[in-house]
Parts: sequence; C-alpha cells; structure tokens
Amino acid sequence: MALLSMTGFGEVIEQRGGYAIAVELRTVNNRYFKLNIRTTEGYSSLETLIESAIRETVKRGTVSCNLRIRHLASAEDFRLNTRVLNQYVDQLQEVAAKRNLDEMIRLEPLASLPGVVEQLSAESLDAASLWPLVEPTLRSAINQLTKMRTAEGEALADDLNEQCSTVAACLDVIEGQAPMISENYRKRIQDRVNEALSSLNVTLEPTDLVREVALYTDRADISEEIVRLRSHLQQFVEAQKLPESAGRKMEFICQEMGRETNTIGSKANDALISQQIVEIKTALERIREQIQNVQ
Repeated sequence: MALLSMTGFGEVIEQRGGYAIAVELRTVNNRYFKLNIRTTEGYSSLETLIESAIRETVKRGTVSCNLRIRHLASAEDFRLNTRVLNQYVDQLQEVAAKRNLDEMIRLEPLASLPGVVEQLSAESLDAASLWPLVEPTLRSAINQLTKMRTAEGEALADDLNEQCSTVAACLDVIEGQAPMISENYRKRIQDRVNEALSSLNVTLEPTDLVREVALYTDRADISEEIVRLRSHLQQFVEAQKLPESAGRKMEFICQEMGRETNTIGSKANDALISQQIVEIKTALERIREQIQNVQ
C-alpha cells in the first residue's frame, strides 16, 4: 500500500430520490483523528454514520465534512386546500354581488393567496431514511479525497526515499572510515607525546601507547551504532509499505535514527565522519518534516 498524505480534498454533488446532495471533505495535518461535521439543519442525526464511513479510510488528521441536503419539490409535494379556496371565492362573489360587479373570478390568481396551496413535505422529513441516498455521495467524495491523498503520498514517498538514500550513502562512508579512527588517534597521540617529552629526553614505551590506543578504540567503537542505524533505515523503508497507517511508526523510527547518529558523532572524533554526520542530520530533519504529513 502506498503512503497516504494527510492533506486532501474531495467534493461530489448529486441528485438522488428527489434530493440534491452535496458533500465536501477537506483534510489537514493532525497527530490524531479529529472530525468536524457541518450539515443542513435537521440532519445532524447522520453524523455518527458519516464519521463511521470516514474512519474506514482516514486514520489520523483533521477532517472537515460539509453535508448539504436540499429537497427538490414536485407536484406531489403540494396540495390544493379547496376549503380555503372556496372561502376566498365565496367572499369575492359576495363583494361582487353587493357592488353589481360582473367580473369573472379566475382561479390562477387565487392560487397565490395564503393557505390555498399547502406544501406536504418538510425539508428534513426523516433524516435516517435519507442515509441510503447520502451514503453513495459521501463515499464518492471519500474516493476523491483518497485519490488526492494518494497522489500527495507518492510525492512524499519519493522524497523520503531520496533522503534515505542520502543517509545510506553517508553511512557507507562512515563504515569505511571507522577502521582508521584508532590508527589516526595513535598517530596523533604519539606525535604530541614525543613533541612534549623530546626536551626532557624521555621516551614513551610502546606498551603504554598501545594500551592508551586500545582504551580509546574501545570508547570510540561505533560498529554497533552503524549496525543499528542500518537496521532502523531498513525498518523505515519497510514501514512505507505497511497496509495500515504508518506515520507514527515512521516518526518513532526517525527518532531512533537520530539517537544513533548523535552517538556516532560523539564517539568518533574524526573530521570525515563528522562531515557525514552533518549530512545525515540534514536528511533526517527533512524526513521529520515530511512524515508530519503522512497518515
């Protein structure tokens, strides 16, 4: 499964069963799942069903869902109130008779009078009964959202893999330089001691030098840190392929890679290794920024 970004947008507008239904979904970064739902008045009872459908796909991030439902009126939704209409006609005829008016009474203008035409359906007749109409539109919007999040996730994966390659390349250099640490230290300490003792006509015993170098080599040994860092790097790459949400796991692995990198930098007093540590830290910082947007 490809990485999913937490940033996305999906919108679908459809007409079903005499209703116009519009669903708009927006997602942005959040360490946890947070859902904000806005619905047409009278349909708030659908929020539980909406959340359940969204949670199937979105595992973390802030989700904004806007659901708009509008009833499309038809002739069956209205009724002519003949009782009220007859009352209007009777009153008009009474006035006409009193004033000797022979004007014909037309029904069309009467239809606009209050109470003549009644609307039978309410805007939110039964919210629960409309869920079969709302759900397909909601899922279509979720699919659009997922497509955008997948495209964003592919771009994130490309950048993450590039940064991981940088870390791996630097680690190769460090591993190749590691055997030289003890030899370089031996040369430095021998030169400094010989320079300091030359004026006193005192020489350094080879065994003393070997013991000092051995102690330093033991303290500066970074082989275990290199192995662990490579292992974390492989775990990070594999985490991108997990079927479930991988963002939090990748955050943890990145933290562990940072710890191993710091340990290598503090133990290995070597200029070339220090340069590689700087490059690794730069790549890890980029990784940390990018995985903040990974579901």
